[in-house]
Amino acid sequence: MEDSEIIALYFKRDERAIEETRKKYGGYCASIAKNILGSDEDAEECLSDALLSAWNSIPPNRPEYLSSYLGRLARNNAFNRYKLARAEKRGGGQLSLLLDELAECISCRDTVEGAVDSHELSRALNGYLSGLPDGRRKIFVLRYWYAMPIAEIAKKTGKSRFSITKALERERKGLKKYLSERGFEI
Repeated sequence: MEDSEIIALYFKRDERAIEETRKKYGGYCASIAKNILGSDEDAEECLSDALLSAWNSIPPNRPEYLSSYLGRLARNNAFNRYKLARAEKRGGGQLSLLLDELAECISCRDTVEGAVDSHELSRALNGYLSGLPDGRRKIFVLRYWYAMPIAEIAKKTGKSRFSITKALERERKGLKKYLSERGFEI
């Protein structure tokens, strides 16, 4: 089924929209959640939460790219589930590693100023990524958006784990310099 047809089902409040969304994008959304959470069961729950979020937000939203919209819902639900689990019991995992890797580039503050900074930071990050060649941008996005393990990125790109690790290290240094030049406190 085409995305436009699925979106039309949401606007008609036809429950088949959920079924068709799960068929077409369930694996995609679950893989994003699993990369963040590390558990098939949690990923499946997160997928269900993402589908519910889609049901509750379409309409009024009419996503231009349904796959990106659903991916973001799954990712946000996975991050929220991760934060909740981490608050309940401190633990490691893939997301902790990712956040540690990026901590040297990006600082976070839970304030109004931090929220404004976050919006500006998002724009700066998009600027940095748009200036990267496609291959380098792909590696960065696979790691830090999709939370993909280095071994999986290596397999997907046909590069060695060492070259992926070094590429990510270079991009973090480049991002840090880029943000620093634009006045972001590191």
